[in-house]
Amino acid sequence: MGRYVVRRLLQMVPVFVGATLLIFLMVNVMGDPIAGLCGERACDPATAAQLKKEFGLDKPLWQQYLTYMGNIFTGDFGTAFNGQPVTELMATAFPVTIRLTIVAILFETVIGITLGVVTGLHRGRPVDTGVLLGTLVVISVPTFVTGLLLQLLLGVQWHWIQPSVSQEAAFGELIVPGLVLAAVSLAYVTRLTRTSIAENKRSDYVRTAVAKGLPRRRVVTRHLLRNSLIPVVTFIGADIGALMGGAIVTERIFNIHGVGYQLYQGILRQNTQTVVGFVTVLVLVFLVVNLLVDLLYAVLDPRIRYA
Repeated sequence: MGRYVVRRLLQMVPVFVGATLLIFLMVNVMGDPIAGLCGERACDPATAAQLKKEFGLDKPLWQQYLTYMGNIFTGDFGTAFNGQPVTELMATAFPVTIRLTIVAILFETVIGITLGVVTGLHRGRPVDTGVLLGTLVVISVPTFVTGLLLQLLLGVQWHWIQPSVSQEAAFGELIVPGLVLAAVSLAYVTRLTRTSIAENKRSDYVRTAVAKGLPRRRVVTRHLLRNSLIPVVTFIGADIGALMGGAIVTERIFNIHGVGYQLYQGILRQNTQTVVGFVTVLVLVFLVVNLLVDLLYAVLDPRIRYA
């Protein structure tokens, strides 16, 4: 196990470098950040040259990338064009998005797996058909439609929630935004769990457990569910990073000042330091979560061993 972890950590290094290089190149070719600083009126040549020198934009692109990567290892993600360090923006944005992601993952895991187990054990029955139709509708409806509809009904007409989340963004305020963010993933988890349960229910080890006279609850939880959760855990693990990075629409609808909000502002203002800094941290989140998911496989299925 130890050697496997070390090998995976070493494999993460070129993936991280390659991903950050690709992001850095894409962000730096999407427009002229100096033009965004000057607003609608074009900067005069002297001001543009001074700004480029101040932010290091006068250097070749490869040198900018090497300087940026060197600063990352010292905890310096650069300075936004408003003069605020990117680390300060991260300190305010990431805790909010992490809370939102936790709420979304709880909805996705608890409700999705529960519905998947119920429908998988009762495949072909009315409850199975109803849940499949419901998940199909959820997948078909765009996130911004779901978010705006719930905001209108629950916040504006029925006054059950505040239409906009406060600056503190407590867990209680993030329940509805978390449900909106998790809706599509919840539907996929339900369908994936259902398929996995239905397939493994016909396996030999399940028939053997039933033949031994084990209680139905133990057969489902200790044998059937553990093996069936492996593809589900893979999806949820990959979805954690996707939820954090893909919360732009949800955070815009409910006025949540998290990672999605900062990414939107950075892209809108062509603030390369902000965009690259936040996406770099998201890349690290993806890599760490994928490693943890791989290690969790051995917990779910004792037959899996790592050399």
